[in-house]
This record gives sequence, structure tokens and C-alpha cells, in this order.
Amino acid sequence: MVRLNRIYTRTGDAGETGLVDGSRLPKYAPRMAAIGDVDELNSAIGVALTHQMADEQRAMLARIQNELFDLGADFATPGDDFTPSDMALRITAGQVERLEQEIDAMNETLAPLRSFILPGGDPAAAAIHLCRAIARRAERSAVAAAAEIGLNPSGLAYVNRLSDHLFVMSRYLNLQGAGDVLWKPGATR
Repeated sequence: MVRLNRIYTRTGDAGETGLVDGSRLPKYAPRMAAIGDVDELNSAIGVALTHQMADEQRAMLARIQNELFDLGADFATPGDDFTPSDMALRITAGQVERLEQEIDAMNETLAPLRSFILPGGDPAAAAIHLCRAIARRAERSAVAAAAEIGLNPSGLAYVNRLSDHLFVMSRYLNLQGAGDVLWKPGATR
């Protein structure tokens, strides 16, 4: 169980932060950029959840928020053993597969794409589009960090699949409301 009696510790005042194993690294390290982008994504999903949406999508996003906290812990755990344990939170292939199943289920109700989609439409869908863009940044940060240090391949797959999940969810939410906003190439020439 997590117990925080004190929020500030002053241990990061010199520009370093601690990892799960107690080791420290600069706050500008690629690993920390990935962790920070995952945290920002989690916050953006929290904002998206303030919008009206079906209970099913709300439940998906609640699971994803919890898993993003796990992903942050995963990325903050040094080492090359990516097996989950009581001492190491790790994203698993099963979590990636669940995202894929949810993508497929939502996508079954959608018409095939005939144009690129602009972010917008229903307020909930627009908020999820923003989450999708942040997820793509989190993936870029994680891939950059993984080029320097070992990161869980399932964690990398998770954040990749998550941007797809959020794209399909935004389309699904627009199907229930305002409809997709279609790109019109060269429309303002």
C-alpha cells in the first residue's frame, strides 16, 4: 500500500529524481521524459472523463488510467527482467491484447475510413483526440528512452496500441454524437 505523509522531500532540488530501485538520474533523462509524458496522458484522460460518454467507454478509460500509472512505474523500474512480480509492476502482453479486443469491438460499429479525421466533433471525442496525440508523444519519448536503456517491450507495445485505441474511441464517440470531422485536402486554397 502507498502511504505519503509528506508531499515534498527536497530530494529533487538538485535536478535529479529517484527510480523504483532507489537509484537517481537527471530529471532531463530520456527515461524521465517518457514517464512524464505518460503522466501527462493520464491527466488528459482525467480531463476527458469530465465529458459525457457511455459507461462502457468510461470504464475503459478508468482501466487505462490505472494501467498508465502502472506503466509509469514500469518505466521507472531499471533492469532487463520485465516479468511482473510483487516488487515490480510491469505491463503484460495480456493488457495489450485487451486493448486490441476493445479496439476491434468499437471499430465493428464504424464505417471504414474514406478520409483523414480532424480532431473535433463531440466534446468527449475532441478530448480523446487530444489524449491520442499525447499518447503518440509518450510513445516517441518511450522509444527514444528504449534506444538508450532497456524498457519493457510490452510497455512500448501498450502505449503504441493505446494511441490506436484512443483514435477508434474518438470515432466511436463521434458516431454517438456529432460525427467525425473530415479533412478536406486543399479546401482553403
